Amino acid sequence: MAKSTVITGSTGEHFVAAELQRHGFTVAFPPVRTEDIDLLVMNRKSKIPLAIQVKTTKGSQKKWMLNKKNERITSPGIFYVFVSLNDNGTPSYHVVPSDIVAKAITLSHDKWLASPGKHGQKHTDTAIRTFEDKDDEYLDRWDLLES
Repeated sequence: MAKSTVITGSTGEHFVAAELQRHGFTVAFPPVRTEDIDLLVMNRKSKIPLAIQVKTTKGSQKKWMLNKKNERITSPGIFYVFVSLNDNGTPSYHVVPSDIVAKAITLSHDKWLASPGKHGQKHTDTAIRTFEDKDDEYLDRWDLLES
C-alpha cells in the first residue's frame, strides 16, 4: 500500500475515533494489521460492543473503494464509517451497517459486469468494489450504532 494511502486511512480512523467519543462510545484501536476491523467500540450507556471498518477518501466524493472480501463481512455488530476528508476541510461521515454495504457492493459490481465497457467490450472481473452514498442517506447516521 502506498504511503499516502496509509496516511489517509490512518487520518480517517483517528477522525472517526474522535467522533465516536463525542457520540458516547469508548474507542480502542486493535493491534496493527487486524483484519477487517479498524476500531473496537463500546456504547458507554448500553455497554454494547461494535466493530468499525473505516474507509477514507481525501476529496469530497461520496464513493469509496472496497474489496471483494467486503461482500462477505456482514454482522449486526459490524459497521462501516465512510469518511470524506473534503480536501482537508471538515470531514463528513457516512455510517452504514455491514449488511447494507455487502448487498450494495455486490449489486453494483454485478451491474458493472453486465454492462458493456468503454468500447462495447465485456468487463473483466476484478476484486475491486465501490460503495456510494450519492443521496447522503447515511450521512451522520451515528444513531444506527445505537439500535
